[in-house]
Amino acid sequence: MQRLPFLSGPPKKLVAMPASSHLLLCLCLALVSGLATASPSPRDLRRFSAGDIAAVEATLPRHRRSSGTTFFEVDRPLRPPKGSSGPCSTLLLSHSFAFTLTKPPVTAAYSPPSCLLGAGASVSLAVLEWRAECRGVQYDRIFGVWLAGVELLRGSTAEPRPGGVSWSVSKDVTRYAPLLAAAGNNATLAVYLGNLIDDTYNGVYHANLTLHLYFLRRAAARPSSPAPADVVVPISRSLPLNDGLWFVVQNSTDVQSTPVSVPPNAYRAVLEVYVSSHYADEFWYMNTPEENGPFREVTVLLDGDVVGAVWPFPVIYTGGINPLIWRPITSIGSFNFPTYDIELTPFLGKLLAGGDHEVGFAVTNAQSSWYVDANLHLWLDAKSSKTTAGLIAYDAPKLSGSIVSRSADGIDGEYDATASRNITATGWVSSPSRGNVTTTFTQRMSFANTNVVSSHGSAQAINQTTDAVTTVVFAGEQKQEVHQSFPLYIFLGGDGSGTSSQRLMRRVEIGFDESRSGGAETSTLRNRQAAAAEVTVKDDAVVGASWRMHQTYAYSDSDGGGCYVRNVSSVGYDVLFDHRDASCDGALVGR
Repeated sequence: MQRLPFLSGPPKKLVAMPASSHLLLCLCLALVSGLATASPSPRDLRRFSAGDIAAVEATLPRHRRSSGTTFFEVDRPLRPPKGSSGPCSTLLLSHSFAFTLTKPPVTAAYSPPSCLLGAGASVSLAVLEWRAECRGVQYDRIFGVWLAGVELLRGSTAEPRPGGVSWSVSKDVTRYAPLLAAAGNNATLAVYLGNLIDDTYNGVYHANLTLHLYFLRRAAARPSSPAPADVVVPISRSLPLNDGLWFVVQNSTDVQSTPVSVPPNAYRAVLEVYVSSHYADEFWYMNTPEENGPFREVTVLLDGDVVGAVWPFPVIYTGGINPLIWRPITSIGSFNFPTYDIELTPFLGKLLAGGDHEVGFAVTNAQSSWYVDANLHLWLDAKSSKTTAGLIAYDAPKLSGSIVSRSADGIDGEYDATASRNITATGWVSSPSRGNVTTTFTQRMSFANTNVVSSHGSAQAINQTTDAVTTVVFAGEQKQEVHQSFPLYIFLGGDGSGTSSQRLMRRVEIGFDESRSGGAETSTLRNRQAAAAEVTVKDDAVVGASWRMHQTYAYSDSDGGGCYVRNVSSVGYDVLFDHRDASCDGALVGR
């Protein structure tokens, strides 16, 4: 048995790859590259080629091959609060993304819609809608949307079919309402989608981006949720670029940072972090010790000090593990990546000290590459020109973690990784109109991953759980708490190895569970998927495939108006049943 500490040095040397998206790896690196020394099976399905997918399509009836398909990610519908008017809808951008790899983002001038500038009303809900379609052959691609450098949306595209595929994303962007209203005339809207067109991959992504706004009269009772920040400051790269505005973290020692300054009358600061994994780390949760292990942590640095951490949800892109699994129900978070909030209010004393301060990002154990940027949400005291602040206590012990390796031959074996992290900070902020308010920010996180490799490296089973609890306490009384849990199980294997006929099997069980509480507000989300696929190969040719998906989604909140339950199942491209309930009369599905 060999016990290894988490890596702090650079990873093994990697072949240079383009910095756009996961491109050539996005069609499911099903078995980790660290097992390449294993005895090869007759067919290495770590990547499904365009020919493999075409062979599966050829087994379908002709009318099924030629018909278009709508892919969808299960999420609750966005509804404006009672008494809202709207929507006021504005098409922000319409573009066909052909050969856009390593080219500048597509840009458009943005001016606040006239309805947003009207007096006597305030935004009750803002929705950013992405609608796209594609026909032909193409990989999944990563795209991002930025306004004045602030990232509004990140997702992966659907992989097209010969008959075409369409999908849409609706994201609640109400927290950016002040930015949407304050962005001056001809502010830049930027969209990057690094697509490749060649002799094989001919799919062009046609996309429309639309903003929908709903309003309440200012005199009407506002929703109970906190008001959005007064200012949103981008923590991203600046145009011009031949890539997205995200920072690219290349390895475990790489730190990407940028200077930032805050208005002198800020009294609260929250950093919203966007993160996605690519290339050698797209399937980081499947990595063996030779690939820096399966644990990844995105650390947020302020002038070099760790002030918060993100333990990311394992988003599986629409081409991951086996692309067929995610048709037509896509993986959790694949069209709308989750973001993560870090409370920086205890550190306002440093940020308000004058001059620029460096906000940076690093990724523990990283291989190339991770795309990371952030938005700094700032609340300002309108009745004061200056606030004062200071740090009372700060404790960020070194990350605790290890990998235990049990392998007799260096190939088959069991690899167990664990990690834990605690961060806490307390600070005060004072202004004439708000008085002196103390804020305490705490993060408590744990991680466990078991990776069992067998059958001479041709089978792999992953069991992983991530738990994170974030607590913010204001003035010793008002408390906000977010508890997230990300269970993950993956099995990769098959039978018939060494013969002319094989069955390649994939199973995925994944969940995103979250509970939020703050004052009188509470919400609970339980989102679970169980999927499986089998691909039959004969004489090195794909001759058939079958796949299925079952998903349960249950959300409830203390308002009673945001409850939503959905139970949906599919086999192949057919949706067997799709039960939805917005009444919240019954118990949560899967509880």
